[in-house]
This record gives sequence, structure tokens and C-alpha cells, in this order.
Amino acid sequence: MTAEDEVPSEVPGDRERSTDDGVLDRLADVTDLSAPDEESTSKTGSRPSTHGDDDADSNDDTGEDPDPAGVTLDSFYDALEAEGRPVVTAQQVARRLGITQDAAVTDLDVLAESGRVQKVNVETDPIVWFPTEWGNLAARERVILFPKRRELVVDQPTQYTRARLSQFAHLVDTTGDREGRGRGYLYRIRQEDVWQAPFDEVAQLIALLRSVVPERSPHLEAWIEDQWKRAHQFRLYTHEEGYTVLAAATESLMGNVALQKLDEEQVYAPISDTEAWIRDEEVAAIKRVLYDAGYPVEDDRDLEVGEELDVSLSVDLRGYQQDWVDRFLDQRSGVLVGPPGAGKTIAGIGALAAVGGETLILVPSRELAHQWREELLTHTDLDPDQIGEYHGGTKEIRPVTIATYQTAGMDRHRSLFDSRKWGLIIYDEAHHIPSRVFQRSADLQSKHRLGLSATPIREDDKEAEIFTLIGQPIGTDWGQLFDAGYVQEPEVEIRYVDWDDDFARNEWSASDGRERHMLAAMNPAKIDAVRRLRAENPDSKTLIFVDYLDQGDELSEALDVPFISGETRHSRRESYFESFRTGTLDTLIISRIGDEGIDLPNAELAIVASGLGGSRRQGSQRAGRTMRPAGSALVYVLATRGTSEEDFAQRQMQHLAGKGIRVRETSHETPSSDGVDDDE
Repeated sequence: MTAEDEVPSEVPGDRERSTDDGVLDRLADVTDLSAPDEESTSKTGSRPSTHGDDDADSNDDTGEDPDPAGVTLDSFYDALEAEGRPVVTAQQVARRLGITQDAAVTDLDVLAESGRVQKVNVETDPIVWFPTEWGNLAARERVILFPKRRELVVDQPTQYTRARLSQFAHLVDTTGDREGRGRGYLYRIRQEDVWQAPFDEVAQLIALLRSVVPERSPHLEAWIEDQWKRAHQFRLYTHEEGYTVLAAATESLMGNVALQKLDEEQVYAPISDTEAWIRDEEVAAIKRVLYDAGYPVEDDRDLEVGEELDVSLSVDLRGYQQDWVDRFLDQRSGVLVGPPGAGKTIAGIGALAAVGGETLILVPSRELAHQWREELLTHTDLDPDQIGEYHGGTKEIRPVTIATYQTAGMDRHRSLFDSRKWGLIIYDEAHHIPSRVFQRSADLQSKHRLGLSATPIREDDKEAEIFTLIGQPIGTDWGQLFDAGYVQEPEVEIRYVDWDDDFARNEWSASDGRERHMLAAMNPAKIDAVRRLRAENPDSKTLIFVDYLDQGDELSEALDVPFISGETRHSRRESYFESFRTGTLDTLIISRIGDEGIDLPNAELAIVASGLGGSRRQGSQRAGRTMRPAGSALVYVLATRGTSEEDFAQRQMQHLAGKGIRVRETSHETPSSDGVDDDE
């Protein structure tokens, strides 16, 4: 029997749902599936199923002779299998093994003393017995596949399983109590997950799927193979005469898809039944249209290398970084996706040297522009006058120019793109690409394009723009980097905080909407929670993140440490950051300006006092400030109990959980209690 036969393809009452509404209800239903289904759907498997007669006093007799060996662990399992139940009485064991009930009780007591079986009193019979192993099995992971919906429910998944699922599936939601019992994860395999899977062949993706799901699913595998094929139906290439051609795998695809979806401004002229001459300036628009139609386009054009630039590296790339660069050179476009601290900037510089052409680097802030300049001067033989910065503070165009997205996106700075023949465009923090600035850079499709991002996710679901207009993901399994010691896996904890007085709680209760969320985020009890966390980790270099300026000011005053926000002068920001790096300062409070790219490699403790709703990207970025090769990394996310912050905190950590990072949840006791933090 296949998984399609054993596991329902639809949860009753959910047949028409196409959104995530009710996900948690469905997840709870699935994780409560009874034991009979586990034999065919559980990854871990079990000994006997729970089919069988519930009558503990059945008089069925086997007619076997008494077993002089008594009850051993193996014969106890035989009795369980014969009964078809996970627990048995001494009478049932005696009957199945052909011994007296007194002898069975004596031998079972011996097994219980050795820890091999356990017993418990129940109402219907004085004592029932079960293997100690059952308790362990109940706490193990269980994977249930719904092939027609392309969903997987994983009950208490291991870190290893979550890391593997992250390569081909999308984490939709989690559910379960905060004591860790019955924690379930719901994953969905989407079209784009297959298109963007980091494999060269579909067989590699299928093999990974089979290593996770409990048994093979021909239905799901056929769908994956079909989606993989769809991702290789259209390609762009450069004709020998220099113009750009869109080629389709079949005449039908060209006629019924491409020519139907594209207009005359995009297609210059058909040149065969399966090929069309397209306008170079419309490449970005063509990619968007066909992607939306369900056909991502392979880009095999001969991209420009720009004006020659001779660059040598003064650093040896790690093995995985060199692999990233090699794959980028082969594809000529792509997005490096890896955890914070994995060295994506160094790999980007490696790509710059390998391309050997003048380069434009786009970054979200001046601080990142300065950091890129320092990294280039440190790790290459470029002269200072070969590197220019183009932003509000200075406007220099050089062979390597570093510009902020905001400045480069302004009409009056359009000459930045036109004044030099760039061979490579690097988009740092590439999740910014779908924003307005990309309207200024989308037509740079003729250049080598490299994106860098630890978190290529957006709350507006425009991730497709990132990969469509820059290139496909190039990355390494986070778990491999954690295991190899290249990046320190953080310990992540959501800590729930109660209100410390009725006034604050009542003010929150009387409010609504955005104000209610703000009051929960600025719960005064969080000041004590931050103090306690610092006291628990007195020697850790600490970053405290806030989303509200008033809260930052209050924490700064209470803790007597600097608060850095967008209102802080750039020179003072740099002074604080440098003091933190050198150890003069051991704690900084920082607003959203610290979310992206700020290089503070010795941060050991991150405390998120308030966040941007449920932004998964922000949660991952803030946790990423501690993810470096050495030292223990601790991340605490504070959330006011009984408010929207609970859900927001869980959602913020969802991306990290999906990558296999363990996220636990505890309580912060207020000073009025016994002062002990209890796990929840």
C-alpha cells in the first residue's frame, strides 16, 4: 500500500482551502493521528501496532506449554505482538507465554527493576506493563506526508531533518504547547521550492526527499520531476550575430505560452517555431512574465565583462566559498545564500576577482559601504583610489564603486549606471531588490549579477523577484557549516514576560491596533528581563535590539549604555561600533539600523527587546549578529505574555527553525515571584 492509499490527501472540511488559514488546526489534527497509522507513516517505526481487542480479560488460550525461561524482554515483546496492544496485563503475558500469572508478575518486576519495562496502575486493571522503549518512541520525530497537497507534518523533528527539509520545502507554521510536547512543523513543497532547489539534477532532489519522508510517493515525485522540467523549458542565449534569443523546448510552448504572454514590445520577431528574437532592454520583463506563467527562464547569454580590472585576492577562500564562486562563474548570475558569518562578503570579493571587470556594489546603508571598502582594501590588492563610494556623504565613481540602494535609485543619479561599463553588479542584502530601486537596476541584465543574503525572504512574498531578476540560489546547507565549525550555531530562546503592574496591563487592554502592539512591545517589565539576562551572562558582549526610540531611550537610561538609532550622527555611530569591537564598550542598544550587515564579530549575546511584528528576516538578521566561527552565541527574544508578541516572536524565529536551529521557549518571572526562570 502506498502513502497515497494510507494517508488522506485532504483533511475533512479543508478541501477548498488555498491559503494558510486553519493551518494550525489542521496541524493539530494531523499530529494527533492514532497509532495504527504510524506503522506505515512514521519515519522511526515501532514494534507492535495498537490494533487489537481492548478486552483485558479475554479468555483466549494459546494451548502452549509453560515456558521454563519465564519472561524475558524478547518474550515480553512476543506477548505484546500477540496481543496487538502497546500495554498488557500480567494475566495477558502469562496466557501468551504459557506461564502462571504469579510467575509473570515476578519476572516483570525483575524487568522493571532493570529499567527494561515500566508499570502503571490504571482504573480498569490494577497494573499494566509496557516497554520502557515506548516512552522514548513517543518522544521521537514522526513524519507524515500528504502527497496530493504536497505537505509534510513533522512531529518533534530533529535538527537534522529540519535542515534537510529547508533545502526543498517551505516552513508554513508550527504548533504545540510551550513545554515542548507534541511540537509539530508543517512544511509545504511549492513550485518555486523545486525551481530553486540547490541541485544540478532532479535525481539529487528526489534522493533528499526520500531520505526524509517515511516511504516513497510516486505521486509527489512525479510532480517534482514535472516542476523541474518546467524550470528548463525556456532559455535565453546569445546568437552568433550578437542579438538575444528566447528558445522554447517545444513549438507548443513557444506558440501557446511565450508568444501568447509576451507583447510586440518584448518580442522583436520569431525566427523559428521554437525561437524568437527579443529586445535586450526587455529581458527583465520577459523573465517576470514567464516566471508568473510557471516557467522560470534559464539565462545562458554571453554577459558583458565590462572594462577590465586586474584584482588579486590576499586571502584563501574556504572550500565552500570557492564552490560558491565556481558555481557563480558557471551560471554568471546567482544569489549566495548562507548563514550570517559564513563569509558571503569574502566570497563576493572572490567573484569580483574572478570576473575581472569593473564592479558596482549596491548596499542598504553608508555603514555597509564603509565596511565593503575596508574589506576590499584588506583582502585584495586594489589601491584606495580604485574604490569609490556613492551615497549621501560622498559621490565617487571608480573602477569599483559602492553605492547605497537609496541614492542609486534616484533619477538624478542615473549617470552612476551609465558612466562606466560594469562587468559585475553585486547586490548586498539582496532582499531589497524587489523595492523601487530595482526599477533602476533591472535593465542591467546584460551584466554578471551576484546577490548576497542570509535571509532571502520578504513578508510581501516577493522572493521570486530576487531569484528571477538576479539569479538562482547558490548556497550550502547551514547544518554543514555549523558541524564544520565555520559558523557558531546560536542558542535561541523566546522568553515570555508578564506585566509587572496593573497600570501597564490596563493601558494595553484599553488600546487597540498598532498602539496595542506598541504597548506590548514596550512592556516596562522587559527592562528587568534585560537586566536579568545580562546578569546571567556577565562576560558576554551584548547587543540589545529595539524597534521603538522611546524604548531605546528608556533602556539606555536604565542600563547606562549607549543607544544607537537613525538619529545618531554617523561619526558617533562609527565611534560606538569601534568601541564595541575593541572591547571598550561591552553593551550597545541599537535600533533597526543594526539589523543588516553591521560587522560586530565579537557579539556573544543578542537580546531582542522588541521587533518589527513577525518579520522572519529581521529575526534571522538579529540572531545572525552572534553567528560567527568562535564563542557561544546566545539569542533571547522577549515577548509580552498573552499579547500578539507571542505569535510575532514565534514567527520571527521561523526562518531559523526552518534551517534546523533549535528554538526553545521559557518564562521570565517578575521580581514579585520566587525569582526562578522555569521552562515552559
